[in-house]
Amino acid sequence: MEYVQVTVYTNTAGIEPLTLALSNIGINGCAIEDAADFDEFLKEVTPHWDYVDEELMKKMQNAESNVRVFLPKNAQGAEQLAGLRGIAKSLAQEGRYGRMAVELEDVRDEDWASAWKQYFKPIEVGKKFLIKPSWEPCPQTERYVLEMDPGNAFGSGTHETTQLCVTLLEDVVEKGARVLDMGCGSGILATAALLCGAGDVTAVDIDEAAVKTAGENLERNGFTAYRTFCGNVLADGALAEKIGDGYDVILANIVADVIIGMAPLFVRQLKTDGTLIVSGIIGTRALEVRAALEETGFAVVREERRNDWVAYAMKRA
Repeated sequence: MEYVQVTVYTNTAGIEPLTLALSNIGINGCAIEDAADFDEFLKEVTPHWDYVDEELMKKMQNAESNVRVFLPKNAQGAEQLAGLRGIAKSLAQEGRYGRMAVELEDVRDEDWASAWKQYFKPIEVGKKFLIKPSWEPCPQTERYVLEMDPGNAFGSGTHETTQLCVTLLEDVVEKGARVLDMGCGSGILATAALLCGAGDVTAVDIDEAAVKTAGENLERNGFTAYRTFCGNVLADGALAEKIGDGYDVILANIVADVIIGMAPLFVRQLKTDGTLIVSGIIGTRALEVRAALEETGFAVVREERRNDWVAYAMKRA
């Protein structure tokens, strides 16, 4: 299998939150270069070594902390890259973790976007859906056909977390329901909700590219009853007010820490008898997320697992 090297440039303070967030979306085995370690090394060796290579010294002095990962050149790798980009953008907006620039080595974004398409084929998800890329012909089916072009946004239907969400939402979204998709990515869940009969959806993401892609995919599937917002609802009270409340269903396929942080917001946004669906939760953190949501006032009514990923459907307790 071929891999692409992805480097995220940060600072010393950003290494821990970055690697933790990456592990939450299944990206492990990071290679870390910490500028603070280089500084410590130079302080230690300079008084005692007769000679240190000038080029090496210059490289160390100008080093920038970074985290490198290797992603497979396939549909799963494309999903993980989209998740990585969203994490980097979110941490960059906090302003404390360096520039959070994402670089792909020896491959252009355009090349990557084209190369992985060969792995993205129509797939059946849940009991009701067939998800197909926009460039593939539509097979004959009695399922709802959901057409996607994810671009650089998370959500092509191949990742377990997306499939878990679709499996849960198809049983709870009723005709005319108001649905909120927090961390909408490509808009796949918002589109699925409308195909199930939702009256309108509100799609929110911290990444401008994701919000644009979500809108394009909603319209590709023939829908206009939607709103999109871009921003960080945890840091922007005005945005939270615009999004509003009174939702019948809230979908949050994000990562563990963000779900925990948003728990009080979900309580305010959801109708008393509404359903909260959370996914993007790696198995090792499932109990932690569940406990945080239960402490906020939710109760689990259904749990779904696939490989090492967990999703919950929850009601107000």
